[in-house]
Amino acid sequence: MKLHEYQAKEILRHSGIETPFGMVAETADEVETLLEEMNISRGLVKAQVYAGGRGKAGGVKFFESVDQAREITDNMLHTALVTKQTGPGGELISKVLIEQPVEIAQEFYLAFLIDRANSCPIIFVSSEGGMEFEEVAKKFPDKILTLALCDDSDFEALARQINRIFQLDKTSFENLVDLIEKLYHIFVNNDCTLLEINPLAVCVEGGRLMPLDCKMNIDSNARFRQKKWWAYFNNELNEHEKTAAKYGLKYIKLDGNVGCMVNGAGLAMATMDTILATGHAPANFLDVGGSASEEAVTQALKIITSDPNVKTIFINIFGGIMKCDIIAQGIVNAVKRTGLELPLVVRLEGTHKEKGLQIIKDSGLAITSADSLAEGARLAAAAVKEA
Repeated sequence: MKLHEYQAKEILRHSGIETPFGMVAETADEVETLLEEMNISRGLVKAQVYAGGRGKAGGVKFFESVDQAREITDNMLHTALVTKQTGPGGELISKVLIEQPVEIAQEFYLAFLIDRANSCPIIFVSSEGGMEFEEVAKKFPDKILTLALCDDSDFEALARQINRIFQLDKTSFENLVDLIEKLYHIFVNNDCTLLEINPLAVCVEGGRLMPLDCKMNIDSNARFRQKKWWAYFNNELNEHEKTAAKYGLKYIKLDGNVGCMVNGAGLAMATMDTILATGHAPANFLDVGGSASEEAVTQALKIITSDPNVKTIFINIFGGIMKCDIIAQGIVNAVKRTGLELPLVVRLEGTHKEKGLQIIKDSGLAITSADSLAEGARLAAAAVKEA
């Protein structure tokens, strides 16, 4: 799960890392009060969206007066910010971060990620901070350093390697050792999949290192360990996503017209690709998992049919842990409970497949059975055309 910048910075501050002082506004009317509390009249307004590249897209703006801060905030809120990382539709800005300005002497890039091939965290650093990392990698590949990390990492030795690129003085170098150690523990202890500081600045005042912008992703599978931060995530979910999470479903709305219900992320991706091959597009990603209850299937159908773009539904289930006859009975009961009127195509494969197909046949409901993924996608696409 992704965090907004202000949320990530709160975690940094919680671990003793200094960041620029800032406060969040959801309306332009709040700005004047916030600036008075912060005791500043100049600074930055920063759009809070789950994407990088905000500066180039107009999502980070300086202000020189309270009135200008209000105007920028008013123009930013409730508009879609389009960056290289959002796609053409952009992301809606519902909050902005009002932040104090910092005088910068140098800017660097620093990020922690997971090296899945070697099962350990790695750190990326570059002397070219303030740029999108993709641009750094393209224009300055020789200015990027990658280092593997482990539980017994010597942080001073790591800092010395990094400083071959950063070229910090003694005071800033000591700050770097402390910063790397704290960021490493934040990354590991919070089950992060990404912790990106860009830029990491050397401040004019005192030469101290300070993260000016931060992006943080936390592994959603670690929810049971990260309850202290989970309120952040739930606040950003829409009602359908909250309902899906409540019943153990994974749901993402898409722009197509074929609703999908699948068990397993890999099967879901294959199903969506096969639908695309028919000339239509999936309306959602919805994974019911390996042990979906009848109630979960019912809620899944309700979520799918709440999208007015959906013209047909394709359920593609591989019976393993969840046997086909059990899921078939759940589908039949869920259709009856929801009063589903859209065309429904079901493909079952795996344990007790024949029993499952017989349950669907005996239900008397207008459910079309398919023998394969390709046939199911074709039948669902044909139902769209008929509708």
